[in-house]
Amino acid sequence: MNRDTARQLVNVVATVLMIAVNILATALPLNGQQTGAISDRFAIYFVPAGYVFSIWGLIYLALIGFAVFQALPSQRENPRLRRVGYLYALTSVLNIVWLFLWHYNVFAGTLVVMLGLLASLIAVYVRLGIGVTPVKTAEKWLVNVPFSIYLGWITVATIANASQLLFYLKWNGLGINPQFWAVIMIGAATIVALLMALTRRDIAYLLVLVWALAGIGAKHLAAPAVTAAAWLATVLIVLMVIFLAVRSFRPRHLAAPG
Repeated sequence: MNRDTARQLVNVVATVLMIAVNILATALPLNGQQTGAISDRFAIYFVPAGYVFSIWGLIYLALIGFAVFQALPSQRENPRLRRVGYLYALTSVLNIVWLFLWHYNVFAGTLVVMLGLLASLIAVYVRLGIGVTPVKTAEKWLVNVPFSIYLGWITVATIANASQLLFYLKWNGLGINPQFWAVIMIGAATIVALLMALTRRDIAYLLVLVWALAGIGAKHLAAPAVTAAAWLATVLIVLMVIFLAVRSFRPRHLAAPG
């Protein structure tokens, strides 16, 4: 077995194990605790409504698509996939480790692992050159889009995880109202969205943020400042998506010269 075949096999196994552990964590449940129920213990505002977490189903499907695509004989020597190497497998391992730490209430460890997962996904994203390197349609949908969606969700999850840990540690927020902190974090997420729109023109990534921020707005109707900020951010990012979509599908003969 050569190196490329080994990498393909490891990525398939990593995908199966990651999805299996995530399903079992809820089905068993792991340590007698549901993943969402643990999250509900933390009275923070940067957490979306429960239905928003259904995005994991889409992430699993997207990653299965990637695992199958990268395992094809025709993709064995794909230079983009070679650049990713075993980083994708590392993200799966970190995902599994995070679940165990979360379910066994090792909350400080969850943030460390979540930051590692975020960094690993950013590295995969950069090595693939998503939004920068032109690719064929199949590779766009089965390589680029899965990692755009995954990175988008982990971006949101990292902010939420940090907020949960600070709540667990009884941080007083420097005396600032928790709703205002949530507004600051929503603003930070919006800035990240703008940067991704400007540098990568990544609609899939932006749509994940739309889904998450709209979910925050829907959940916290009793907190007007949070709801207003979340919906404003949602509208702004939707406008970014529309702009990018129009620009992407604009007929070539209408494009500005140069």
